[in-house]
Amino acid sequence: MNFTEGEIIYLDKPYGMSSFGALARARYLISKKLGVKRVKTGHAGTLDPLATGVLILCTGRMTKKIDELQRHTKEYTATMQLGATTPSYDMEHPVDQTFPTEHITRELIDEKLKTFIGEIQQVPPAYSACKIDGKRAYELKRKGKDVELKAKTLQIDEIEVTDFNQESMLLSIRVVCGKGTYIRALARDIGEALGSGAYLTRLCRTRVGDVRVENCISLDNFQEWLDSQTIEDNCINKGT
Repeated sequence: MNFTEGEIIYLDKPYGMSSFGALARARYLISKKLGVKRVKTGHAGTLDPLATGVLILCTGRMTKKIDELQRHTKEYTATMQLGATTPSYDMEHPVDQTFPTEHITRELIDEKLKTFIGEIQQVPPAYSACKIDGKRAYELKRKGKDVELKAKTLQIDEIEVTDFNQESMLLSIRVVCGKGTYIRALARDIGEALGSGAYLTRLCRTRVGDVRVENCISLDNFQEWLDSQTIEDNCINKGT
C-alpha cells in the first residue's frame, strides 16, 4: 500500500466516537507506521457519534475522490422509539416530549412509510454538522442559539420494517438512500407522520456503494491490519 500516493480504507466506526475522532486515530497509526508527522487523510460522509458502521477514509491523493464517494448510495439499519422525542432525535439528549401511541399499528406504519419513498424534502437536525454562516449548527445549538435550517431535496430508494414491537413501541427499519439523508431527521418525520413522535435508539450504516460493514476494518483491529500490509511509501521512516 502507498498511503502517500493514496489509499481508500473502509472502517467500521465504533459507537460513541465521532467520525473525526475515528479518522484521527487511524491517521495517527498510519503516520506512526510510516515514521512521518502527518499523513493527509479525510473521510467521506460523517457518521454521528452514536452511530456505527461504514466510514470511508481516504489518504494522500485519494482525498480528491471524497466528493465522488459521498454520492454513493447508502444503506442503514435503525431502531427508533415511538412516542417520544429528544432535541437531537437520538439518545445524545434526554427525552423532552412524549406523545400517544395507542393508535399506532403495523398497518399504519406500513402505510406512512410509503410516503417517504422517492424524492422527499427533509429539514436537517439542528444538532448537525450543517453550516450556518460558517458555523456548525450543533455548535450554535450548544451555545443556546436558535438554529433554522432549510429543507433539502433527498432521494429515498427503499424503506422496510424489519421489526416492530407493539408493547415497547420500538420500530426497526432498513433504509436505502442518497447523499445528505439524516436518519435522525427521518425518524422525527416518521414519528410526526404517525401522529406521535420518534427518536433513534440505534443506527448503523451497513453499506456505502458496494462496500458492506462486515467487510470493513474495526478500529480495535486497525493496528493489526496495518501491520499485515506491505507498505511502499517512499517517505516511510524518513520523518517527512
